[in-house]
Amino acid sequence: MVSEKIAVNLGSVQETLLIPLLGRAFETRRRGGLIDDARAVEIVDQLDYDFSKWKETEVSGATLRTRMFDNFVVDFLNVHPEATVVEIGCGLNTRFSRVDNGQVRWFDLDLPDVITLRRRFFSDEPRCTMIAASVLDTDWMTSVAEAGGPVMFVSEAVLIYLLAPDARRAIEQISTCFQDFSLAVDTTSRAMIARQGRGPMKALPPESWFRWECNDPSEIESWVSGLTLVQSKTFFDAEPELLRRVRMPPPFGLIARYAPWVMRWMVRGYRVNLFQRNVGHDRQESSSDASR
Repeated sequence: MVSEKIAVNLGSVQETLLIPLLGRAFETRRRGGLIDDARAVEIVDQLDYDFSKWKETEVSGATLRTRMFDNFVVDFLNVHPEATVVEIGCGLNTRFSRVDNGQVRWFDLDLPDVITLRRRFFSDEPRCTMIAASVLDTDWMTSVAEAGGPVMFVSEAVLIYLLAPDARRAIEQISTCFQDFSLAVDTTSRAMIARQGRGPMKALPPESWFRWECNDPSEIESWVSGLTLVQSKTFFDAEPELLRRVRMPPPFGLIARYAPWVMRWMVRGYRVNLFQRNVGHDRQESSSDASR
C-alpha cells in the first residue's frame, strides 16, 4: 500500500529550504556524491512537491555550501566539544546527526510553518531541541543561554533572504545576548543578487530571492564590538576533495576546467564566512569529513 504523501505548505522564502534538501538527496544517490544523507532521500520521496523544476546540476552547489558549513561546525566542536550550536533557519537539514560528537547541545530554529513540517520527520532529542521562532525574535535566546558553554550560530542561506537592516538587527541582537560566540554566515554581493534569476532561484517567485547585499563581509565587524572575521571563503576555497566532486551545469563545468579564473570571478560575490567574538577557534587541519 502506497502511503499518502505529505503536503508542503510553506511561505515563499521558506520554500527555498527544498533546494538544499533536494541537493543532498541527489548527491546521496550519486556515486561519489558530496554527501551521504539517507534521510534527505526519504524526505524528498515523502513530500508532495514538484521537485522536477530543478536539475541535479543546479542544486549541487547548495550541497557544497552545506559541506563547508559542516566543516566550520566540526572544527568548532573539536575545540569546544561541550558547546551549544544554534542552527538558524534549520529547514529540513540533518546537520545535527552529521556532526554530533555525543556532547554538543543543539537547537534547530525556524519559523512556525517550517517547524510544523519538520516535526513530520524529526523529533526533539535529549540534546537537540526544535524552536519555532524567527531569528528576529529574542525570546528563544533565553533557552540557548541557559544551555551554557560557548555558542556557535549557524546561518546557512538564511540571513541573505532578509533586508539589510534586518540582517544587521539579527546579528546585533545575538551580540547583545551573547558575549562569547561564533557565527557562520553566508553573504551575497550586489552582483550575485542581480544574477540570481539565472540559477535555481529562477524556479521560484522573486519574493523568494536573496535581498541582503554585502559586498565585503568584513564590514560586519563594525556592527558588533569585538567581532572578528576569522575566515571568508568562496566556493573555490572549499577543500579540493569536495571541489573535485561538484557537478556544475553546462557550460560552467567546462569553464571551471579550462578557465578557472573566470569561474573565480563569477562566484567571488558569494562567500561563506566565520566570525567570532571572545571565543578561541583554532582551525583543525582537515578536521571534518564527518558529512560523508
